[in-house]
Amino acid sequence: MTSVNHGQIQTNYVAIEQRRIFAAEVSWQAGRISGITETGAANPDLGYLLPGFIDAHIHIESAMLPPSEFGRLATRHGTIGTVSDPHEIANVLGVPGVEFMLENARSTPFKAFFGAPSCVPATPFETAQGELGCAEIEALFEQPEICCLSEMMNFPGVLNRDPAVMAKIELAHARGYPIDGHAPGLQGAEAAAYAAVGISTDHECFSLKEARDKIAAGMSILIREGSAARNFAALHPLISESPDRVMLCSDDLHPDDLLQGHINRLVARAVAAGHDLFDVLRVACLNPIDHYRLPLGRLGVGDPIDALLVDDLTEFTPQQVWIDGEPVAAQGRSLLERVAVIPVNCFDARPISPVDLEIPAAGQIRVIEVRDGSLVTGEGLYRPHTRDGLILADLENDILPICVINRYRPSRPAVGFIRGFGLKEGAIASSVAHDSHNVIAVGSSARALCAAANAVLENRGGVAVAEQGEIDILPLPIAGIMSDADGDGVGRHYALLDQKAKALGSDLKAPFMTLSFMALLVIPELKLSDRGLFDGRSFQFTDLAVA
Repeated sequence: MTSVNHGQIQTNYVAIEQRRIFAAEVSWQAGRISGITETGAANPDLGYLLPGFIDAHIHIESAMLPPSEFGRLATRHGTIGTVSDPHEIANVLGVPGVEFMLENARSTPFKAFFGAPSCVPATPFETAQGELGCAEIEALFEQPEICCLSEMMNFPGVLNRDPAVMAKIELAHARGYPIDGHAPGLQGAEAAAYAAVGISTDHECFSLKEARDKIAAGMSILIREGSAARNFAALHPLISESPDRVMLCSDDLHPDDLLQGHINRLVARAVAAGHDLFDVLRVACLNPIDHYRLPLGRLGVGDPIDALLVDDLTEFTPQQVWIDGEPVAAQGRSLLERVAVIPVNCFDARPISPVDLEIPAAGQIRVIEVRDGSLVTGEGLYRPHTRDGLILADLENDILPICVINRYRPSRPAVGFIRGFGLKEGAIASSVAHDSHNVIAVGSSARALCAAANAVLENRGGVAVAEQGEIDILPLPIAGIMSDADGDGVGRHYALLDQKAKALGSDLKAPFMTLSFMALLVIPELKLSDRGLFDGRSFQFTDLAVA
């Protein structure tokens, strides 16, 4: 891309902190704003210049794209920067995985910042390859792109003041870095105890009561609207109640959703809901800069011109986007060049067969119950269908087999049953399975499940649909969780797989995203790791059969 980091524009200047909009001539030299000259009242014939949008918490890997390609898509929607937790790739590859993300991010103007992952492995109850202790975190703190200690998911460890957990927190305090939280459901005294160690954010709130308790405890709330967990509808009143303590994030955003929009969609929804424009823009553009002390532009003289031009202040559709004064997107089209990527990976698993999924008959079993649009699951007790002494899928009652396969070494899969996917035929599988990214699959039968899972294993990572003997797979050769292909093509292929999953009977909004969280043990109630069925309330394994 040719460097054009100087220029000027006649525009309506949106001064968020002054809470004013006026016509102005804005000039920049060497990528920084050199002058803002007010020329009169706001002119409806001109566009509106805003600071760029920031996603305050995302796992870029969840878009199945490396940072450079993620940036090509995100800038089209006016996003100029992110605060990302690279713990997905860290669980797969350890520090070298984080270094891959940092190095790739340096190849693009897009301003991707990262936290040092605090919980790798996420729990001791699943198999992962990476491990980040205090020494690894301290080394990552030396990198200029690192701006925080990423989400502290081990909230029981925080509440119990576990020495290993507290040592990581103290490292961040010693460096003056903010500490991101992850404490679903904590309220009242527990929320206060969690915040008391200096944890300053949370993105897991799913009720106003919980969010207000955490704000009262001194935390900032990141309103999350991702591909699976969608909390904006419940939490958006906070934008007017506490505009200084709120940010916007997507956490996990799959590639088809990224093609459609990003933070700009939340900004439009917030304004449509009646929130004050300047409060909304403070939340979307400025609060992340302040909280994480990011070197991003606020649209003041001397700032880098990290900005977007929109036609109106209702839809927020970017017409032009700049980073450091360079045009990076225009009229919905990326101006950034693709960056070639050499995949890194770690995969050593054997194919599975239906016999690996056989479970002896039981009078009653525990079943994972999916809640659409939520990472939280329930636990149901059901009498299973059986034949020849084995438990079978029960399509009529939507009780399907689910398995998790250790991707790091050959082993027998862990098997459970799940309700809520709705598959009437076929199966789906993925090596995107938070947080250890073992291979997870759910199907209408053991045979279909094996077909989908084995396609993922053979490709050393991917997302697959098996239907009527046919396999469609999106390969993910980067750590088994990201593609090295063009982002638009990845988004379209993923959308096709999503449609195929729904055609098999699933009425979930995001079947693959939901599947990817069924192994996330830190979110209650019932989940499945490669080692067995796990109760997220008691934080211990539990039996499939009920005594």
